[in-house]
Amino acid sequence: MTYRWCFCLVALAAACGGGRAAANPTISPSSAAPSESALPATIDSLWSRAEAAARQGKWGDAEKLIERVLLEVSPGDPRIPQAHYWLGEAYFARGRHLEAAREFRKASDETPNHPLAPEALLRVGDVYADLWRRPELDPTYGQTSLATYQELLNRYPGSSAAKRAQLRIAELNERFAYKTYRAAIFYYRLKAYDSAILYLKDLIANYPKSTVAPEALVRLVRAYRTLGYREDVQETCDYIRRFHPKAPGAREVCPTDSTGA
Repeated sequence: MTYRWCFCLVALAAACGGGRAAANPTISPSSAAPSESALPATIDSLWSRAEAAARQGKWGDAEKLIERVLLEVSPGDPRIPQAHYWLGEAYFARGRHLEAAREFRKASDETPNHPLAPEALLRVGDVYADLWRRPELDPTYGQTSLATYQELLNRYPGSSAAKRAQLRIAELNERFAYKTYRAAIFYYRLKAYDSAILYLKDLIANYPKSTVAPEALVRLVRAYRTLGYREDVQETCDYIRRFHPKAPGAREVCPTDSTGA
């Protein structure tokens, strides 16, 4: 009986030991599972494909690849600013303006010392300018665009992007001037001359270099004459003769002889 009891104990110990031997103690379940993040080589491959798609203007493909890259790369990866910039271009090209502005902002604000930062900020302004295509509509997007270009001039005054922003500002000012002129003409045609005068004076004060400014000055003289504002007529005509003598209608409303204004 003693022998049989000892034999059973040995068999039980062997069975338990055999169960432990079947599992590899050096491999844990977590280390055996596949990694949740892509391998560096995979990310490099995605980036190469994304770069090629972006440079070829294949924005649909670029968008998908760049979004994947941004999910996989580690924080601080030097490719992140370029990825946000290209993703902004992809969204912009596909008509997703507000998403494009967000990505350009990330490229500019999250890495303000990166060479792409001024270009990205310029593109933010471009996005909002594109949203304000019709000057007669609400100018909110146009004002946001103008503020963004001004921000670019303040943050990166010597950059090539800032020089292009100056040209964009001039284009926006033309739109703002045109919008103001349209409002003035609306009141002028209603014979609400005082209201028209307010808009015309605002245009001349804020957008004196706009292409519509000479025409606005001539219209302003006509309104003054209608209301009998002789001193205002004289002052405005003196300004026209000095700065816009060849403006259409200038000689008619501001004759140079003694019988004129």
